[in-house]
Amino acid sequence: MNQFVENKTENAYQFWHALSHPNEWRTQQPLRIVKGDGLYVWDDKGHKMLDGFAGLWCVNVGHNRVEVKDAIKKQMDEISYYQLFAGVSHPRAEELSNKLIQMTAQEDMAKVIYGSGGSDAVETAIKIARQYWVLKDQPQRTRIISLKNAYHGVNLGGTSLNGMPAFKMNYGPLLEQCHQVDSPWSYRNPWNCEDPEQLAQLVLDQLETDILYYGADSVAAFIAEPVQGAGGIIVPPASFWPKLRLLCDKYELLLIADEVITGFGRSGHMFGCRGWGVKPDIMVLAKGLTSGYVPLSATLLNKKIEQAFHDNNDHKGLFMHGYTYGGHPLGCAAALAVLDIVERENLPENAAQMGTYLLNELKKLEAQYSLIGEVRGKGLMIALDLVKDKQSREPIDADSQIAAKLTEQCRAAGAVIRPIGTKLCLAPPLTIDREGCDVLINALKIAFDQVKA
Repeated sequence: MNQFVENKTENAYQFWHALSHPNEWRTQQPLRIVKGDGLYVWDDKGHKMLDGFAGLWCVNVGHNRVEVKDAIKKQMDEISYYQLFAGVSHPRAEELSNKLIQMTAQEDMAKVIYGSGGSDAVETAIKIARQYWVLKDQPQRTRIISLKNAYHGVNLGGTSLNGMPAFKMNYGPLLEQCHQVDSPWSYRNPWNCEDPEQLAQLVLDQLETDILYYGADSVAAFIAEPVQGAGGIIVPPASFWPKLRLLCDKYELLLIADEVITGFGRSGHMFGCRGWGVKPDIMVLAKGLTSGYVPLSATLLNKKIEQAFHDNNDHKGLFMHGYTYGGHPLGCAAALAVLDIVERENLPENAAQMGTYLLNELKKLEAQYSLIGEVRGKGLMIALDLVKDKQSREPIDADSQIAAKLTEQCRAAGAVIRPIGTKLCLAPPLTIDREGCDVLINALKIAFDQVKA
């Protein structure tokens, strides 16, 4: 039986929607967004909605910022495109690189490699991690370990490191020597452990067991999001990242922080890893880098990795990697304007304050509605975990359409949110104020009043 109901009229547009079955959207009208300003977007029917997901985790400074548009236009008047291959440069790439290294001085970052998006940046990190060990005369160190429920993009390497089966099931064989360990997720974990310190140690013990099983001299790196995003906004125990850094040091693993979502303030800190007091070896940045105005990503390497390349004078140090649009002048110009706003308006601090307010208010809904098993989050990353039963924590049936119906009701009530599996996720612009938070809260209340299990 076809899972997707067919109507007589098919949509006329000729693109596929990401992360869904094409047939699901053949006969449904899309949410067609035609305008954005500040916290809000409008559809083609003139309906105004608070953008509760910042586009796709990324429009951190809000829509239609004059400063960003002016920077892009000014750059277009100079030159709209040039590349960064083999000794070629342009001023905006140089300025942005200096800015990024200055911003990550606490993390000891030293060099920047540009791409077009988060998936590109993760792929770069994978290749750099492997090449680093070639430079250190340990080419057998190729394994990379990640967490279950992780999301690291949709390129082949990132797909191989993703910790959710749906991303992998149709695309094998994947990159070899990629492994996952359990997430430090207090709401759902195989040990049914709710004590944060104990849970962090259980996961790290599992990781250490795997490192020893495979052989530490075969493992190149461990990669993780400081707060897991698409996996369900999973906030690790406070001790997890500091202890993870110590474990990586013990076995000389590189630590890669996937900051695609958490970078530039979303977690309530300028960088997610900084919120845990940890210095990774590689940082992966995208979304908030340009606030989504122009595609751009950056992979940052620390001084240790830079030194390994600096000390090499043969083919092992050849950096045979790069993207046509990496370091795009318009993207770099947009990023410089965006980062100025992030710092000038102290958006990480606003994310921390508004995130606390939003989380506390949504916790009241958790107590009120049977569908909500848990509300969790950090900064302006918040998830509502939908369940059949609060006691057992059994998730709702993913095919029940409950999450989709709640999302539709939220839109009708004036807020765009994002359903991810059996969760509703919120990630509004970091410029949001209490009034905007209240719009989101009210829309969710209306939705849960309308939709029953």
